[in-house]
Amino acid sequence: MQSTVRRIRHIVPAALAALALTTALTATAAPAQAQASTAPQTRTSQAATTTATAGQPGDIVSAQQTRFMPNPLVLTDTRAWTIRYRSTTATGAPTTVSGTVLVPRDGRTGQRPLVTYAVGTVGLADSCAPSRGFPTGTTAEGSLIWQALLRGWAVAVTDYEGLGTPGVHTYTVGRAEGQAMLDAARAAERLPGTGLDAATPVGIMGYSQGGQAAGWAAEIHDTYAPDLNVRGTATGGVPADLLKVADFNNGGVGAGLILAAAVGHDAAYPELDLAKYLNGRGRTLVDIVKTQCVAIDAIAGLFQRIDQVTTSNPLYEPDWQSALRADALGTRGPDAPVYLYHGVIDELIPYGVGQKLRSDWCAKGVDVQWQSMPLGHITGAIAGSPFAMEWLADRFAGHPTAGNC
Repeated sequence: MQSTVRRIRHIVPAALAALALTTALTATAAPAQAQASTAPQTRTSQAATTTATAGQPGDIVSAQQTRFMPNPLVLTDTRAWTIRYRSTTATGAPTTVSGTVLVPRDGRTGQRPLVTYAVGTVGLADSCAPSRGFPTGTTAEGSLIWQALLRGWAVAVTDYEGLGTPGVHTYTVGRAEGQAMLDAARAAERLPGTGLDAATPVGIMGYSQGGQAAGWAAEIHDTYAPDLNVRGTATGGVPADLLKVADFNNGGVGAGLILAAAVGHDAAYPELDLAKYLNGRGRTLVDIVKTQCVAIDAIAGLFQRIDQVTTSNPLYEPDWQSALRADALGTRGPDAPVYLYHGVIDELIPYGVGQKLRSDWCAKGVDVQWQSMPLGHITGAIAGSPFAMEWLADRFAGHPTAGNC
């Protein structure tokens, strides 16, 4: 496997250049005056709080002060904690998830909103977890998250199940992701020193994998976490139908993400037994997917077809199809308004998948504001984020919605 990774690293620079461009675009989106007003913050390992592991979803297991940098060049005056908190797996078992709670040190008194934020795909290795990159400014969506902090909002960012904690990340398993998002908000409200409480207005936000997580959090809020005061959900580039997404990416630029999703579902549902379907090439790629972050994962799987890495296609099997259909969004209606956006030329998540989610939610009476953009997947994430946050700001302010079902 090591020799394979070394070969892949020879072609990584082009991918990293694209990622660097994305980072530069998101960094320059921040107001220049905000950069001038930020103050350096010293990292500390002081434990903020610890409670018993046995408890309810959202209970804090441990918390440690850290720092938040939106990119490697900018320090911010933000109170930050890396946390471990209680959550629930897709099969209903208790688990512990890691994440980050951020509160701007802006002198604000009284109630401030909280956004529970889910990042897009970062990879399956623990080193890829958002909480690992925040102290050095290397978390890809740090500059987007900073925009929420500049508005005076607190932010809770889940690492997702198995990403930063023991076990394999249950990548694209919707219920596990949505529960982790809602429990991150609960944990932020229960963390001493944040100024948050059960009455705090909550917004849900995410794009791509994070959009799937946000959609799930919105759909299960009323049954899983009705104690949260959710005002709305802003979600974009949503892989609402994983079987359609897998078919779209088979042999294409997103082929590596299909294999990552298979690994994530195998972690959530071991009875699926992914290993029995893999050939030698597939086993090598799975080893890479489990131990690397998204840039190498994507390049390793570039243009691979499912039949090139398997002895038989698990997606044709009833148990796999059942597991992937269980991740589908649109079968339940969120109980708060939704802002849903998607790029018309999205090269990873078909535009039609986003349109179908819109129609499914509208048919269930959900207050949906739909926004299509003449952009691709990454450009849609960058360009769509400010509009999504402005929509959330209106929900926090109690302004009327402008649904366009």
